[in-house]
Amino acid sequence: MHSRHILDYLVVAAYFLTVASIGLWAARRKKRTTDDYFLANRSMPGWIVGFAVVGTVISSVSFVAHPGAAFARNWWLIVPNLMVPLVLIFVVIYVVPFYRRVVKMSSYEYLEKRFGFFARIYGSTGFLLLRTIDLGFTLLLTAIAVEVVTGWDIRMVIISIGIFTVLYTLVGGLEAVVYTDVLQGLVLAVGALTVLMVILLRADGGPAAVVSTAYAGGKFGFGDLTLTWQSLFSSQPTFWILALSGILHFGRSYMTEPNMVQRYLMAGSDREAQRGVMAGALSCVPIWLTFAFIGSCLWGFYQLSSQFIPPEVLEKPDNILPYFISTQLPPGLVGLILAAILSACNSSVSSDLNSVGTVVTQDYFVRARPNSSERSRLLFGRSAVCITGLLCVLVALVLISARAKALIELIVTLGMIFSGGMLGLFALGFLSTRATRRGAYIGTAICLTFILWATITGPLGIDLGINFTMHPIMIGVFSHFILFLTGYVASLLFKGYRPDPTGLTIWSRKSDLRTPAAQEG
Repeated sequence: MHSRHILDYLVVAAYFLTVASIGLWAARRKKRTTDDYFLANRSMPGWIVGFAVVGTVISSVSFVAHPGAAFARNWWLIVPNLMVPLVLIFVVIYVVPFYRRVVKMSSYEYLEKRFGFFARIYGSTGFLLLRTIDLGFTLLLTAIAVEVVTGWDIRMVIISIGIFTVLYTLVGGLEAVVYTDVLQGLVLAVGALTVLMVILLRADGGPAAVVSTAYAGGKFGFGDLTLTWQSLFSSQPTFWILALSGILHFGRSYMTEPNMVQRYLMAGSDREAQRGVMAGALSCVPIWLTFAFIGSCLWGFYQLSSQFIPPEVLEKPDNILPYFISTQLPPGLVGLILAAILSACNSSVSSDLNSVGTVVTQDYFVRARPNSSERSRLLFGRSAVCITGLLCVLVALVLISARAKALIELIVTLGMIFSGGMLGLFALGFLSTRATRRGAYIGTAICLTFILWATITGPLGIDLGINFTMHPIMIGVFSHFILFLTGYVASLLFKGYRPDPTGLTIWSRKSDLRTPAAQEG
């Protein structure tokens, strides 16, 4: 199964050489300032912004996990993703132009303007921890897929992918990231459609038989759609729990995280940014649906076939697509799909590495040394990209045993903790002119106390008498509401210092908003 044709290796090599060439081309274009390096000199057209959004959101997790979930169960895993259009309306109308006028480079600059230095450090620290773990998991899942197809040592795959991605991100900056996003998006689309065509055309009985078999097996469903109180507070991941978590997850992603805010800031104008974000985010929905459709059709394919699936593949549904690729695709196409999986990984990892470098530079180095030179800021930013990349490789190596379900759940739990009600904190600043610094800090403390209690008594299973019995996803859902509500009430009750909210809420007039050019370093 692991013997690959020379043509497959040539296709993968061609992909790597093309990405490396783009990185070197971008490196030759002088980057004298952090704006050049981290924001591509704020000059990108809308269509590039759109590809960059897709590259940030779509990863190898989408390519491997979504087909695996649809094969094993149904389309439940993409329910949160389908909530993107609901979030997008608010983001495009209010959030994109707001950030383009209020912050220079990092979304956490806004938190300091609104609630002080502690809020900025709280937000940026949680983001750095969450991104490091998430990128390690992305590298791991990609390496597992490559290992299944090729038989290569998983550790060497992780190290190789990690080093390659760090290098082209390091030398080319955001410009290299976004232009390779275009290539990687095209490779991803071609790869996904190729897999789907092979499944449908090679199946016994043809495409209609595959789809009808999968439909009869319930592989196109989203689970029980009945809306009741029980469906919202169940210990199982019901449709409505997943939908609610999706709204808040993508709300946090599009409204608070620097990797998305970078996409808003790198555009040449507000209109280009809005068009790019709208096109990119909406493009993600059919991509997710395609991957889920692939998983359902894979189930129909094997139901119609007499071919044997090894038990170790059935036990780990994430392996089903790599297994199909390695056993059913002809030489050359295997290399193309490997390139597609690698492109999904490279695009999301490079995007996040660049945003981590932005946060570390802007929220720590520049904040501590506001009079530092652009040369020293660039050097520090590049060093941050390199060190973060190596840390992500280390995390992936440590988490190799994360094929066990328990460790994957631990990663999700850590993600909840490190997100720490962040959407609630930003919403408090965006929506309320009466929110105070003291109220925000009290709300944050109550939110973290809730997360700690819910995590200990829920996922970790420690009995404290009063325990969190709902699905762990709801920890993250409740954390945002708790921080916002308690922060607002505490602001009214305890007063305290209230920064001038002029220009810092979405209710501000456009003329009130301060442009990046008017801000200090």
